[in-house]
Amino acid sequence: MLKFWIGRPRLLAGLCAAGATGLGLAWMAAAGAPLRYLAVNLIALLLGFLAVVVLGRVGDVRRGIVDLMLAALLLLTALAGVSADGVTRWVPVGGVMLQPGLVLLPILALRFARTRNGLSTLAILLAALALALQPDRATAGALAAAMAVLAIFRPDRYVLIALAAAGAAFAATLLRADPSPAVPFVDQIFFTSFGIHPLAGLAVAAGAALLLVPAAVGLAGSAETRAAYGVFGAVWLAVILAALLGNYPTPLVGYGGSAILGYLVSLLGLPSRAETEAAGRDRVARGPDAADRPGSLRAGLPASA
Repeated sequence: MLKFWIGRPRLLAGLCAAGATGLGLAWMAAAGAPLRYLAVNLIALLLGFLAVVVLGRVGDVRRGIVDLMLAALLLLTALAGVSADGVTRWVPVGGVMLQPGLVLLPILALRFARTRNGLSTLAILLAALALALQPDRATAGALAAAMAVLAIFRPDRYVLIALAAAGAAFAATLLRADPSPAVPFVDQIFFTSFGIHPLAGLAVAAGAALLLVPAAVGLAGSAETRAAYGVFGAVWLAVILAALLGNYPTPLVGYGGSAILGYLVSLLGLPSRAETEAAGRDRVARGPDAADRPGSLRAGLPASA
């Protein structure tokens, strides 16, 4: 069974996203959340799956250019987005406030994990600057955690530069006050849900745990693909911990479409089924110690490009 899911990482992540969102809808309905909240999360889930299907069929263009575009959107949010309580993290889309950091940062980190060059490194530097300016401790911490994990798997010069920038950005967010109050059904729901009913609290906890299942399964697979799973897990674990420790959105199980969209889009950064199978064949061909020999990365996550 484990081998089956290792070979289908994107399918597994999609099912986990649906399960976590469903558990979130269940506890919000039990807690008396406005029907609009439930509708927003459900629509975000459907749009996220649609985005995965459409973007998954589009051939990738130069990665560095795309990465710079994603980082530029984050920077534009910091400079011209909607502000509240001294922070600037949101943009209005169709009457709903989206948080681009939660939508774009996960896939940006995963794209960098898979292929790195000068342009993609510059994109990470711009993203780090944007998150420091907003400021957004949750996503800045997620970026720093992702780069730290990537440095363990792929300690090349691009990663080390990105790690330094991400760490500085996270430190900058810690030095600035973040007075944002807790929003019902969005923040601090790990605690408030148990106050409603123990089953509601368990639904929130289970939904959050589901988000990390793809990373746990992927890390048990081929060494050639572990970097992507490590980054994926680091990003979403950091976001979950931020929601646990502060007034930050609880991903997928809380109200808000940004994290739902971000989680689903980020699964495109995981190895495809074909890549996973190719990495497995490469490992078998090279022997059990293939991960320790030069050239063993070619079937999975290249160190740079």
